[in-house]
Amino acid sequence: MLVADLITDEIPPLKHTDTVEMALDWMEQFKVSHLAVVKDRELIGLVSETDLMDYNRPDETIEELKIPLLKPIIHNYQHTYDLLKLMMSFNLTLIAVLDDKELYKGCITLKGLLANLSSMASVQNPGGVIVLEVNQADYSLTHISNIIEGNDAKILSAHVSSLPDSTKVEVTLKLNVEDLSRILQAFYRYNYIVKASFQHGDFENGMKNRLDEFLHFLNI
Repeated sequence: MLVADLITDEIPPLKHTDTVEMALDWMEQFKVSHLAVVKDRELIGLVSETDLMDYNRPDETIEELKIPLLKPIIHNYQHTYDLLKLMMSFNLTLIAVLDDKELYKGCITLKGLLANLSSMASVQNPGGVIVLEVNQADYSLTHISNIIEGNDAKILSAHVSSLPDSTKVEVTLKLNVEDLSRILQAFYRYNYIVKASFQHGDFENGMKNRLDEFLHFLNI
């Protein structure tokens, strides 16, 4: 999924001539802690609620602020993973998106990003989850997929992460079936290490609850 697919027009950017008071009002209204600031579609930067709350002149314009604005850059043609990395690095609740001419295209909120990541990971789809531990040199998604499809199942999503201080990787597989018994037995026959498995909706319910709790924590 590309960044362009997540852009929303529900939150307009601030103009450089808008006031601090207006920026804070919008942040409260849209439940974000950051807003984009533009001047004739040129991105000036992102203003944060933390900086504005400590400012003692609410009638002053954004242009007159004596604080540096964040300017993380993401383009509409980049992948969602680039977006996630950038938002987490800067701890952002909103990010501005630029087009191929380096002009303001729109914005993406953290809430929108999390909702789409949930969709990408097939969290809402029924099915089971298997977590494998595999040596990096032995890892083959093709072989893993053949085992799963040989037992009349499909991979809905797969995530691979390196284990710290190790030559092993952790492979998390979301499948389209809830009964994993035959597939687990097949992995054991091929000497795979199964770190965990989740069946009958346990994983989906857990992930949904965690997402709901996180959104409630952010108050969005």
